[in-house]
Amino acid sequence: MRTLFLPPLSVDQAERRRALRNAFARFPSGVTALCALGREGPVGMAASSFTSVSLEPALVSVCVGRGSTTWPRLAAAGRVGISVLGGEHAELSAALAARGVDRFADATWEASPEGAVFLAGAPLWLDCRVHRTVPAGDHDIVLFEVLGARTDDRFGPLIFHLSAVRALETR
Repeated sequence: MRTLFLPPLSVDQAERRRALRNAFARFPSGVTALCALGREGPVGMAASSFTSVSLEPALVSVCVGRGSTTWPRLAAAGRVGISVLGGEHAELSAALAARGVDRFADATWEASPEGAVFLAGAPLWLDCRVHRTVPAGDHDIVLFEVLGARTDDRFGPLIFHLSAVRALETR
């Protein structure tokens, strides 16, 4: 068993961030895609910080890094589709996290009349709009109001664990 300790605050901050990122990587999470129609087609990003928040009102949250150049375009869209990525989406999740590439080059997607974009092969689609944004350190916690949902039990989820994505078998 390996024990990780965070370096004290007096130690190099880059080293401390690496140690903390390494520690956080031990917590498995699902992988989502936040997508909407932009002026030139679909805009999207991957996020592994998704969680359900409330049933009444129906709310979910995602933490978005303040340095994101994609989030401002999604926030301006009005409606955002959140797709929980399926086990076959490993390459797509990498594309959605990459910079300077066509993130939707190999994606099959559809858009709602309101402009939310959903990815084929996802076990869950949520049609959302931003409810509130809460500053939190170097991220913002974005609370989304869920306006609609669609599930598809044919697909198992994609999991992010130890800084890698893996398919989770559900049957």
